[in-house]
Amino acid sequence: MAKDVIIACDFPSREQTLDFLDRFSGQKPFVKIGMELFYGAGPQIVREIKERGHRIFLDLKLHDIPNTVKKAMTVLSALDVDICNLHAAGTRAMMEAALEGLTRPDGTRPLLIAVTQLTSTDQGAMERDLLIEKPLDQVVRHYARTAAAAGLDGVVCSCLEAGQIHEACGESFLTVTPGVRFAGGDVGDQKRVATPERARELGSDYIVVGRPITAAEDPVEAWERCCREFLGK
Repeated sequence: MAKDVIIACDFPSREQTLDFLDRFSGQKPFVKIGMELFYGAGPQIVREIKERGHRIFLDLKLHDIPNTVKKAMTVLSALDVDICNLHAAGTRAMMEAALEGLTRPDGTRPLLIAVTQLTSTDQGAMERDLLIEKPLDQVVRHYARTAAAAGLDGVVCSCLEAGQIHEACGESFLTVTPGVRFAGGDVGDQKRVATPERARELGSDYIVVGRPITAAEDPVEAWERCCREFLGK
């Protein structure tokens, strides 16, 4: 299974995003388009970045009744992204409906992954705010098994749970892991974090890295360092 580094392009505008990507002369990093950019620039920014030759993870975290999510995924399937996602908390029925909506008439579709628990969530917040009292890693594994049973391709989780999910759902079940920081870096609002090298050791398939790259003095060098540490080359 190919591993890769995904840059979280969490910018508010088309101009900032394209200026950032212009710095990667001759290189086409895998990028994540999240809510901030998608809501600010609209679907056209997805098309523009795709036309430039980048692979795209569309990170909109859909969570609604099954029929609404199915219809939304049908619209998103036309954008020809590589990965999109939803919240596993929406239930198996919602995930199955999403998969149906995402699948095009010719049978092709982007990869579909489910968010388990956000990397900004810790045990205390989960118990206090969500009234979920099971151990966090147990909850994440359960959500992953439910996503696998619904036919999804993988989950978003922290690096710390990646290995457990592979044990529970198989090596081919993708683990896409945000919350990655360089050693000694500011963790910001993240709770469950790891370095790129540690993420590789723990079994992450894709790491999603935002501020350590986008806010770096030299983003290209930061991305290359991240690739070296995560990919081991």
